[in-house]
Amino acid sequence: QLLEAKASLSLAQAQHALQLQQAKAHINNMVPKKQFEQLQNTLREEQCRTQQLQERLQQQAEHTCRQLVRSQEEHELLLQAAVEQAEGLEQSLRNAEAVLAERAAQLRDAQVQLCRNKLLIEELRGENRRFAMAMQAAELKQRSLEEKNQLLEEQASALKQLIGKITPASLS
Repeated sequence: QLLEAKASLSLAQAQHALQLQQAKAHINNMVPKKQFEQLQNTLREEQCRTQQLQERLQQQAEHTCRQLVRSQEEHELLLQAAVEQAEGLEQSLRNAEAVLAERAAQLRDAQVQLCRNKLLIEELRGENRRFAMAMQAAELKQRSLEEKNQLLEEQASALKQLIGKITPASLS
């Protein structure tokens, strides 16, 4: 709009200058008074239009300048907000990276502990197998002892019976 107004102003000024030259030429050629007055009126009208165009151009320039200032202020605020948001995101990222590093260390420690536990489990399984074999041997020994005990009990019972039979006979 500003460029259009400037172009209109330049055109009006050129027309005005041309009309002024024409008027002077006519005056020099002894232009009749009526035509001279018409040219003067036209000149005044063109000057008035030129003045109006200049004022309108000035108003549009001021309006455009105010809009640019407002737009620049808004862009600065948006940029500042974006910078603050980016800083916040960077801080969040650093915090998340620290938490991840800590968790990774914990996982590594847990993995080391898991390996130790697996070794302990294998050791315990070996001991459990040895213990199971020892238990089996003990059970076999216990069965053998129980069988011997049973045999001894049967022998003791037979002896008691025998003693029970012998004792009355020897007393009589």
